[in-house]
Amino acid sequence: MLPALPFLALVSAAQAIPFPFKFLGWNTQIPFQPSVFSVYPPKDESGWVDPRVLGGQFIDVSPLLRTGLPLTPNPAQFTTPRYGEPLNVIISNLSDPFVLTDEGFRWYYKSIGFSEECLGLHYGHVHKADLGDGDGRKSEHILARQHYFPRWGTCWETLIGGNHFRAWKQNGTDASTGAWFLGASKEQDSTRHHMIVPNGYNIGRDLLVQSAISGSSWKGMSWVTDVEWRDGLLEPGFKGINHAIAQDGRIAILTVHRV
Repeated sequence: MLPALPFLALVSAAQAIPFPFKFLGWNTQIPFQPSVFSVYPPKDESGWVDPRVLGGQFIDVSPLLRTGLPLTPNPAQFTTPRYGEPLNVIISNLSDPFVLTDEGFRWYYKSIGFSEECLGLHYGHVHKADLGDGDGRKSEHILARQHYFPRWGTCWETLIGGNHFRAWKQNGTDASTGAWFLGASKEQDSTRHHMIVPNGYNIGRDLLVQSAISGSSWKGMSWVTDVEWRDGLLEPGFKGINHAIAQDGRIAILTVHRV
């Protein structure tokens, strides 16, 4: 059982502990470098469908809320009424079929250092995204947080901050690819209300990718992951992005292979 320390003292003590992921680069600050590419029109993709083909987008907020039409703010549905967070990682359906299942995806993200929320309780807003698959705006399928320790692992992330991601599956009637779309970011501790750290969208994405391409295993199953970096799908900068935190517009396309 955790000792009954004052909350701020517990945060300070926790931040002083040399967590394993610090040695793996989880706290690395990656300088923001704007993309030099423009946003390109949608085209046929292999392993996933560009959400923009059928009216979706790579930001987890409804396009309607960015058109200047009357708004009905609902913080339980969107990051804010007008701004969202980038979907900056895609796991292609060319991946190991097991990873495309709910159970397999959980095994995979546990293998790269994430797990379910602390005590199974959800903290914060439920985000929605339109993947252009015919389902319209749908709630996040999974919210996973950095797992520090075998016990109380993601509770530490809830307390002191760290990496996390939300995930949606592209499985609607118009584009049932089974690909996973992730919005990864690094956030501050609970005393700062889990605000995204400066450059946190790029950092969160890059740290997740770094862990994935390093190879991973869980419960005797092992994977290697290839990454393709794509520009031109998401406009770089902070237009439409929550907290006005600029991101570089790059999206990582991951293909996960079982070994």
